[in-house]
Amino acid sequence: MEMVDTRDFRKGLKILHNGMPWSIVDFSHYNPGKGASLTRIKIRNLKTGQVIEQNVKSGDKLPKADLDYRKMQYLYADGSEFHFMDTENYEQVALSEAEVGEAKLFIRENDEIKGLFFEGAAIAIEVDTFAELEVKETQPGIKGDTAQGGTKPATLETGLVVTVPLHINEGDVLKIDTRDHNYVEKVNKK
Repeated sequence: MEMVDTRDFRKGLKILHNGMPWSIVDFSHYNPGKGASLTRIKIRNLKTGQVIEQNVKSGDKLPKADLDYRKMQYLYADGSEFHFMDTENYEQVALSEAEVGEAKLFIRENDEIKGLFFEGAAIAIEVDTFAELEVKETQPGIKGDTAQGGTKPATLETGLVVTVPLHINEGDVLKIDTRDHNYVEKVNKK
């Protein structure tokens, strides 16, 4: 089993904790003054969505989660579950809202994503770092407004609400950073 040192921690790293796969949400190294320095990690269970914080002695090694990544296509949501299809063998997989997590804010029907499998079972999905989504609702843009002007809220096609410059209009396609849900730029679609 591959081990990972606390010095190699990074956000998104998948580790095993109590036999379950977890993703590092945040971490910080600190020295309490007495004793060994510690690394405080905030981790999210990939199956349940539960988030916990733990202290690990700096320099300790934790087992890396052995996950299988497969290309999947998002089919539809039926209220309680999200349905995906493996693009290689056409097998369909259903994941709960907790398993899909915040990724639901960035996926549309027929989008291709990465499915994460642990011990042969689908447990979560990963989306690209940036998503292109259409603005469905916002206040009308005012001619002459620039990106340096003010900002306003905009609701995107997936229901995600982001803060955008005043010149953005309904129907515009925006590039959104999936890590922090921030507007990056307007995408010119021809």
